[in-house]
Amino acid sequence: MERSSSDEMKGWRLPFFSIWTGQAFSLVGSRLVQFALVWWLTETTGSATVLAMATMVAILPGVILGPFAGTLVDRWNRRVVMIVADGFVALVTAWLAYLYWTGAATVWHVYAAMVAQALGGAFHWPAMQASTSLMVPKKHLARVAGLNQTMQGALSIVAPPLGALLLSLLPLQGIMAIDLVTAALAIVPLFFVAIPQPEQVAGQAQKSSVWSDFRSGLRYVSGWPGLMIILAMAMVINFVVNPAFSLMPLLVTEHFRGGAPQLGWLESAWGGGMLVGGLLLGLWGGFRRRIYTTMMGLVLAGLSIMVLGLVPGNAFSLALAAMLVAGLMNPLINGPLFAILQGTVAPEMQGRVFTLVQSLATAMMPLSLAVAGPVSDAVGVQPWYLFGGAIFALVGVITFFVPAVRQIEDGRPRIEASQLAPRTAEVALARD
Repeated sequence: MERSSSDEMKGWRLPFFSIWTGQAFSLVGSRLVQFALVWWLTETTGSATVLAMATMVAILPGVILGPFAGTLVDRWNRRVVMIVADGFVALVTAWLAYLYWTGAATVWHVYAAMVAQALGGAFHWPAMQASTSLMVPKKHLARVAGLNQTMQGALSIVAPPLGALLLSLLPLQGIMAIDLVTAALAIVPLFFVAIPQPEQVAGQAQKSSVWSDFRSGLRYVSGWPGLMIILAMAMVINFVVNPAFSLMPLLVTEHFRGGAPQLGWLESAWGGGMLVGGLLLGLWGGFRRRIYTTMMGLVLAGLSIMVLGLVPGNAFSLALAAMLVAGLMNPLINGPLFAILQGTVAPEMQGRVFTLVQSLATAMMPLSLAVAGPVSDAVGVQPWYLFGGAIFALVGVITFFVPAVRQIEDGRPRIEASQLAPRTAEVALARD
C-alpha cells in the first residue's frame, strides 16, 4: 500500500505508543536477562572462550536466517509475527528459569536459550520496524527513531547497574520472572491494536514461493544504487568500528592503566551520549534532507573514535569526552537512516530490506574480530582506533559527493509485481 497521508493517520499516537511502550518494557527485561546470563557465565566458567561463544550464538542465527525471516515477515501478518515471537522468547525464558530453580542449568542450556532468543528476535525486529512505517506519519519517523535511540541510550546507562543490583537481591530465576512480566506487557497491547498490513500487488491467485520472494527482495535492493551503497557503507563501518568497542577493556587496562570502574565510566559516557543524541533527534528531527544528518554524524563519530587512538594515557577525561560525542552521534547516524528506509522502501518489501541490511552489517562482527585480535596483539590497541575512526569519518565525507546517496530520500520508482516475481504475485492483504 502507498504510505498513508497525515489526514488518514490522525490518531496514530495512541495505537503506536501502546505497542511501543510494551515493547520498551520487554526490552528492559531482555537486557536484564542478558546481563544476568553473561555474569553467570563469567562467574561459572571464567572463560573468555565461553563468553566469545555466547556472543557468536547470539549473533549467527540473525545473520544466517535474517533475510529469510524478513521474507516471511513480508508474507505474514506482522502483528501475529510479533505476538508469536514475543511469546516464543517468553517460553524459552520460562524454561531457563525452571532450570535455574531446579539447579540443573548448564552452559549449554544458556547457549540454547540464546539461540532461541536470537531466532525470535530475527522475526520480531523486522516486523516492528516494518509496522512502524505504516503506523507513523512519514514526517514523524525521524522523531520516533530518535525516541528509539534515546531508549537504547537510557538502557545502556541503567541496565548494567540495575542488573547488578537485582543479582544481589534475587536468584537468577527471579530475574527471569521479571522478564516474563515485561514480555506480557509487550504482548497484551498487540491483541487490541490493529496494525496496517501492506497491500501486495494483485495478480495471479497462486502465491509466490518464499524463495521467489527472497530473490525479489534481492532484486529490489540491487536495483537501487543508493541503497546498495548504504548497505556497503554499513558493512565497512561495522567491520572497522566493532573491534574498537570489543577491545575497549584492553584500551583501559593497557593504555589508561585502569580497571573495571574506568571501563564502566567509558560505557556510561557512550550511553549518556546516546541518550542526549536521541533526545536531540526527537526534538529536532534532523536536517530537512535527513541523509545529511547521517553524513554529519558519520564524520563527527569517526573523529571522536580517532581521538581515543590519540589521547595520552594520562588524559582519561578526554577519552570520556570522545566517547560521549561518539555516543551522541550514534542516534544521529542510525535514526535518520532508518527513518529514510521506512519512508522510501516499499511497505511490502521492508521486512526483507531491513533484515538484509541488518544481517550483512552484523556478519562483519566475527570477521572483523578475527582480524583485529591478531593485529592488536602485534601493534597494540590504539592503532585500531585510529584506523577505524579514520575510515568511519572518510565514509561520511565520501557520501557527500555521491548523488545516489544524497538523493536516497527521493526513493525509487515502484516496481511492478511482474518485475519482482515474474511468475506469481500476491493477493492484496487487508488491514488486521
